[in-house]
Amino acid sequence: MHNDTLTKTLIVTIGLCLLCSLVVSIASVTLSPLQQQNKNNALKESILQVAGIYRPDVAVEDLFKQVKTKVVDLSRGVYVDMPQPDDFDMIAAARTPDYGTPLSAADDIAGISYLPRYAKIYLIYSEEQLSKIVLPIYGYGLWSILYGFITLEPDANTVYALQFYQHSETPGLGGRVDDPKWRGLWRGKKIYGIQSRPKLSVVKGQVSDTDPSFLYKVDGLSGATLTARGVSHMIDFWFGDSGYRKFLEKQFYAMATK
Repeated sequence: MHNDTLTKTLIVTIGLCLLCSLVVSIASVTLSPLQQQNKNNALKESILQVAGIYRPDVAVEDLFKQVKTKVVDLSRGVYVDMPQPDDFDMIAAARTPDYGTPLSAADDIAGISYLPRYAKIYLIYSEEQLSKIVLPIYGYGLWSILYGFITLEPDANTVYALQFYQHSETPGLGGRVDDPKWRGLWRGKKIYGIQSRPKLSVVKGQVSDTDPSFLYKVDGLSGATLTARGVSHMIDFWFGDSGYRKFLEKQFYAMATK
């Protein structure tokens, strides 16, 4: 067969496509466990960072021995044995009938569509004493869902740190939720006000240290009003009746009311 025939050209093209597809498929299957392991390690690193115990010179797995992973039934505020914590993805599971509930527009202030029945939380211990409570939070900003963690002190009301590990907000605007300086403003703030209702929010502009509500306000993000509003909605949702409020009240000491 001549090299310049249409039939031979098609045969070579199709054969090359099949070969490339086979190589890509084999690589995907072979590398999938490694990719998942890297993803898990990155998530654990984020948890260690937001808990303030990450050290680049120590293996993530060794540091994670200070962390106890628990699964919480949000509707009852209690720990549960099933599903197993290590294998449980609360966000993905929330979209299944057994592990989540569709949210109405009125209740879905965080823009997440489905309420998880179970949440995976992380307790940090130091010398057998509880030192930090790390809670996953997520919600819609301007362009994307922001996924992150908020760490509380053992009183279950005082913020230690906030950190997002995934989002697609505009760099230099909403993307400044990653700015260490802005994240540092969260430390020492209080989640709950009178009657244990969520009170903490991101405000427009700067918060004066003479403001009576200073402990319940965080400086806004200039030029990123909708992202900042999304973070406020996240706090309101995840620490309200649909989120961690019942769990925190049942499992920890009475929360501060002022």
